[in-house]
Amino acid sequence: MSIPSSTKILNELIEENLIADAGFAPSSGGRRPMLYSLQPDSMYVVAVAMEQLFTRISILDMRRNKVTEMEKFDLHMPGNSEAADALVEIIRTHVEKSGLNKEKIIGIGIGMPGFVDAVNGINYTFLPAGKQGLAQQITDFTGIKTFIENDSSIIALAELEFGSLRNRKNAMVINIGWGIGLGLILNGELFRGAFGLAGEFSHLPLFSNHKMCSCGKSGCLETESSLQVIIEKAIAGIKEGRFTRLRDLSNKSFHEASSAILREAEKGDKFAVELISEAAYHIGRGVAILLHLLNPEVVVLSGRGSIAGKIWQTPVQQALNEHCIPRMAAGTQIEISTLGFEAEWVGAGALVMNNSVLSLPTYTSTN
Repeated sequence: MSIPSSTKILNELIEENLIADAGFAPSSGGRRPMLYSLQPDSMYVVAVAMEQLFTRISILDMRRNKVTEMEKFDLHMPGNSEAADALVEIIRTHVEKSGLNKEKIIGIGIGMPGFVDAVNGINYTFLPAGKQGLAQQITDFTGIKTFIENDSSIIALAELEFGSLRNRKNAMVINIGWGIGLGLILNGELFRGAFGLAGEFSHLPLFSNHKMCSCGKSGCLETESSLQVIIEKAIAGIKEGRFTRLRDLSNKSFHEASSAILREAEKGDKFAVELISEAAYHIGRGVAILLHLLNPEVVVLSGRGSIAGKIWQTPVQQALNEHCIPRMAAGTQIEISTLGFEAEWVGAGALVMNNSVLSLPTYTSTN
């Protein structure tokens, strides 16, 4: 694009208050180049992060700042035929309360668990919405274009755009939460598989423990390594009189119980560390299988559980040392997410931007 054309377009965008002068870049010799950035309030996105038991929602500006207070709602997805209608009402109310001009909201991005067909906007596991699909239902009701994605894939997208995976080409992101999800980055792009269902890491059949998994099978990775299992083992250990600062968790919510365990592990509670380390080792066994298949340059531990930080790393690495061919594992780094529990709603915003850019105005130089 020629300099006159570029200058003309920049001036038009500045006049429309879409971008702003951001000063000068460092000089590499000669005149310092000008920098421009999006105006924070030029557009907004609604970011929704869903787990099986509760949902978070906020509206973000173009610099990922929250312009509305993040709200949390108890929304049980399993077996709840009214969950889709409840989600629509949560979004509608939040947008209405924001007072923002709806024409400046360019999209709603939603990360959610389950078998999600992002292309057709369907969640096959939760939130039934008929033939039209969930994304279309929310679009029709709110008047705002809606995009949905599996929670682990959307976390991987967040890491790729804003976190540990910037400038990385091949990576895996482990989402430690209610289950153990997987987001795949292959050749610098989010990989969804032929039918959008890639990444069901939680259901690798690794154990002969005869424990029923949420998928209906037995012996899946999830049955020995999810935060739900860690909570169950913590409750049993407390009843048995294990020495720990943890107190009775049986009457606490999933959020409260998991947060308590992770918090005490960070403080060095031996029992809490033991619970996480055992789960992390099992996750490492699963990662070892994937390393032999995909040979990624980095594995990022993300999601709710990653707030316990480096406690996860050593057991995962130990499992790789025991179960991986050394040559396969030698170049792969194990890292903790820099986004942590915020990754899903950051990814929800990125999902909207990545899809909306296709419908934004484009400029072509005629020179």
